[in-house]
Amino acid sequence: MAEFLWLLPAGFVLGAYGTLIGAGGGFLLVPLLILLYPSDSPHTVATISLTVVFFNALSGSVAYARMRRIDYKSGLLFSTATVPGAIVGALATDHMPRRPFDLLVGVLMLAICVFLLRGPSAVVSGAEGRWVLRRRLVEADGTAHEYSYNPVVGVSMSLGVGFLSSLLGIGGGIIHVPVMANLLHFPVHVATATSHFTLAIMTLAGVAVHGFEGDFTGVFGRIIPLSIGVVAGAQGGALLARWVGGVWIIRALVAALAFVGVRLVLVAWHGG
Repeated sequence: MAEFLWLLPAGFVLGAYGTLIGAGGGFLLVPLLILLYPSDSPHTVATISLTVVFFNALSGSVAYARMRRIDYKSGLLFSTATVPGAIVGALATDHMPRRPFDLLVGVLMLAICVFLLRGPSAVVSGAEGRWVLRRRLVEADGTAHEYSYNPVVGVSMSLGVGFLSSLLGIGGGIIHVPVMANLLHFPVHVATATSHFTLAIMTLAGVAVHGFEGDFTGVFGRIIPLSIGVVAGAQGGALLARWVGGVWIIRALVAALAFVGVRLVLVAWHGG
């Protein structure tokens, strides 16, 4: 009972923060589970995290759908790439040393922080050229967005997001959002909402695989309170996103990236 009482509010905080920045919360949940349950296998931690991230992403997507901030066409396009990327990432875990890869990803995340903090050098409305997908989205409050991007770049990026998500178990939004906002020229609020929608589809596939393999035995006691918490927190995070400007969302994302990046670098360094 005591475990239920603290996992519920923990899930709420993870759900709210993860939905606000479009990252799902897995990047915080995985290190939390590793710290609190050191005897659990990485496989168990990944199963719990992936399931909770799915409920977070599903709840957040419902909230963002009401705001009409989701670019469904782009989200479905990216989802078709994240699922096979996730499968490849799962297979790669058996053939790649973890510490060097953790170090590499940690440095990559810190580099993304620097990229985001610098900001765009000029105002760019979208991509130009032959391979361009032009999009127009009108939110429920009447705010209109027009942007364009290269779908080849978007799909390639999503393959990498699916791969890293599966390999590290941290969710893909933490990489998806900054790339969509800065490289593909999505408006920040549309990027966070669409990333959440993509994440829901990707994690559903992963949860289904874990279900078929019977990986949920003995972990429902932690999944249930965390999932209840993230579902409620995701609604709060989406509501908060109505009042938080795009600049502050990027800053919150930088803070999350820096946290995970530093953690991965330190673990890899001291583990070596």
